[in-house]
Amino acid sequence: MARHKVEISGVNTANIKVLTKGEMDTLFQQMKEGNPFAREDLIEGNLKLVLSILRRFKSRGENLDDLFQVGCVGLVKAIDNFDLSHEVKFSTYAVPMILGEIRRYLRDNNSLRVSRSIKDLAYKVLRLKEEEYANRGVEMSNEEVAKKLSVTPYEVVHALDSLKEPISMFEPIYNDGGDTIYLYDQIEDKKFSSKDFEIRLALEEALSSLEQREQYILDERFIVGKTQMEIAEELSISQAQVSRLEKNAIESLKKILK
Repeated sequence: MARHKVEISGVNTANIKVLTKGEMDTLFQQMKEGNPFAREDLIEGNLKLVLSILRRFKSRGENLDDLFQVGCVGLVKAIDNFDLSHEVKFSTYAVPMILGEIRRYLRDNNSLRVSRSIKDLAYKVLRLKEEEYANRGVEMSNEEVAKKLSVTPYEVVHALDSLKEPISMFEPIYNDGGDTIYLYDQIEDKKFSSKDFEIRLALEEALSSLEQREQYILDERFIVGKTQMEIAEELSISQAQVSRLEKNAIESLKKILK
């Protein structure tokens, strides 16, 4: 199959090398021993990980060159903080950090004005979650974060939600080859009751309580429409693991929403 040349930030994606696990382990060991070239080789050998994450942002109209560079910052942070002794695959460790860096960039460039105190709390939450994930490999729940920061779970959810990127009313949401349906076409829905709104809020809060990797899998499976095998390749884990994580996430949602 021909390899198509696509350039992002001057990088020819067709020529990016993909490292094997053995090569990765060797380079991390060399970097630990002070080899000045090992770090660069690790960065270049994992650029496709950044590219795979960028796919989910393609439809949002963002500058992919900018997002690629921001994603690379997350990749470098992951490389600098990765510990082989934890026996976790690098991709499993790096994906949340790269995603976090891109989302932080998008929030910082948000055109809406957000209260400084709310924004500061959101960054404290993100930083605490990242630190705990780096140390333990486990995503903290919003309840745990709230207790640690001496705030309520609602304040945690509200702070994170306030930094989400706004969506234009003219955002196209459907096109079957005919007339495009835009978001503003769907704003007024007389069938949508206050109870439906409460259910949606409850679902969003329940989703936010899941581990970041579980949220990512549900998003990619049911929003983007990827198969379990595609997600498994992206995260460098088995299809069985993806299936188990997906099942656990759904069961967790059922328990929370009962």
